Amino acid sequence: METGLKGKRALVLGATRGLGFAIAKGLAAEGARVIVAGRTSDKSVAAAKAIGKGAVGHPCDTGQAAQVDALWNAVKHDFGGLDVLVLNSGGPPAGPARGVSSEDWRKQFEAMFVGLVRLADHALPGMIEQKFGRIIAIASSGVIQPIPNLAMSNAIRPALVGWCKSLSNEVAKDGVTVNLVLPGRIQTERVEEIDAANAKRTGKDVAAVRADALSRIPAGRYGEADEFAAAAVFLASAGASYISGSMIRVDGGAIASV
Repeated sequence: METGLKGKRALVLGATRGLGFAIAKGLAAEGARVIVAGRTSDKSVAAAKAIGKGAVGHPCDTGQAAQVDALWNAVKHDFGGLDVLVLNSGGPPAGPARGVSSEDWRKQFEAMFVGLVRLADHALPGMIEQKFGRIIAIASSGVIQPIPNLAMSNAIRPALVGWCKSLSNEVAKDGVTVNLVLPGRIQTERVEEIDAANAKRTGKDVAAVRADALSRIPAGRYGEADEFAAAAVFLASAGASYISGSMIRVDGGAIASV
């Protein structure tokens, strides 16, 4: 299948490891000009070097408005704008809903929502003007089926869902699509951290926690990051031009609802 991504300018947030890195690698493999963004310059540059194919790295902590603006200024200067924007933020610490400080709620909301929307607002005028754009947000299966001990993620990520759906209705006529991809248990460092936190919370060992998670996945295994990335790459492609305002689950069938 011809994706039409050759030469397209793509920025992937949170791309120094895990899902973001896999998406950046997948877009680069299709010929996109990829900008890799992560919290530190060293890690961003290293990830871009690992991807190769002309990828470049820029630092950005999405919880810091000044860094979001600096990233956009660099992208605008070096690339003139964007065709594809992947909104991917790190997840908050595992934990229950009770007892989270107001400061922690604000900090995570800034990083997981406000900073992402700010960057999209920078990119959208150019996408609308050129009558082409792809905004792909990475959320979580927890927006449909809340995940135990991930209360902050369960609470904040649905805000991104509501924003994406609202925005998709506003810009569809301009050739800009807005979609979300929802990961289930994908084998990444983040999932390893979650499994470790659940083991500590329940008093079980990590192997038992993992076995319990696997028992609820019809596919019988954790997914691979490249499998998840394939869904995002397709949504960025020319072939996905009539898909907008949707949530794509990549979870091996784990979400129980239809």
